[in-house]
Amino acid sequence: MTETTRRAVVLGAGGAGLAVVMTACASYGSPATQASEAPAADEPSSAAPKKKKTAAKALADTGDIPSGGGKVFESQKVVVTQPTEGEFKAFTAVCTHQGCTVDEVADGTINCPCHGSKFKISDGSVAGGPASEPLEEKKIKVSGGKITLA
Repeated sequence: MTETTRRAVVLGAGGAGLAVVMTACASYGSPATQASEAPAADEPSSAAPKKKKTAAKALADTGDIPSGGGKVFESQKVVVTQPTEGEFKAFTAVCTHQGCTVDEVADGTINCPCHGSKFKISDGSVAGGPASEPLEEKKIKVSGGKITLA
């Protein structure tokens, strides 16, 4: 009968552990692993959903925005103004003072109901505090009588 030495047990356990590590490393990058990864950008995939280009939904018709005034679009957090006839601007509808949503455009200013801040419809700059920072300008596209966010 063969006597099992402590050295044989340690080497056997170490060899088994090494085999497990080597097996795990060998499967890295194998076809099975690569098949579960997303295809490279230049490889077409029938499983990838096709992206449809959809036209951006118009915020408003140009006729909806009064000259010298504007309109707040609360759900989009945007206010669109028409400082002069045919010139359209858009700004965030979130007041820079404490984050309230502005609620009206009147007398050439965009007005916040929370603390009375007022912003100029021409450039979003502060017309009356307590806000000290202007409203962030948003990019819009005016085409075919429609105003859309760009």
